[in-house]
Amino acid sequence: MATKVFINLPVKNLEASMQFFTALGYTFNPQFTDEKAACMVISDSIYAMMLQEDYFKTFTKKPVSDAKKATEVLIALDAASREEVQEIVAKAKQAGGNIYNEPSDYGWMYQHSFEDLDGHQWEIAYMDMSQMPTE
Repeated sequence: MATKVFINLPVKNLEASMQFFTALGYTFNPQFTDEKAACMVISDSIYAMMLQEDYFKTFTKKPVSDAKKATEVLIALDAASREEVQEIVAKAKQAGGNIYNEPSDYGWMYQHSFEDLDGHQWEIAYMDMSQMPTE
């Protein structure tokens, strides 16, 4: 059974993407980072591989989606609190990202989202399972 997740995303400007996510507080694993790709560490078992678009194309026979025009995937990450959700989204906006949706509060789950520099949609959510409706 798999123990690690690697989300592979095409990016147009690897250095700009690395600066964007560094501004959000993420780090990169230098062992898996070079001029064609960067390994962003999300947790001990979750990574986002940012691949220069031309390099990304070598891994697929299908056309690469333009994330600014079509949704290819929704990336959802959890946060430790509502405040952390707000903090991450504020950092994304400050670093040049766009707010994708206004925050949603479902009582047991609070979420907000942003688009990175390439248009990939990141959902950040805090879930309080003790408040989840039982019916």
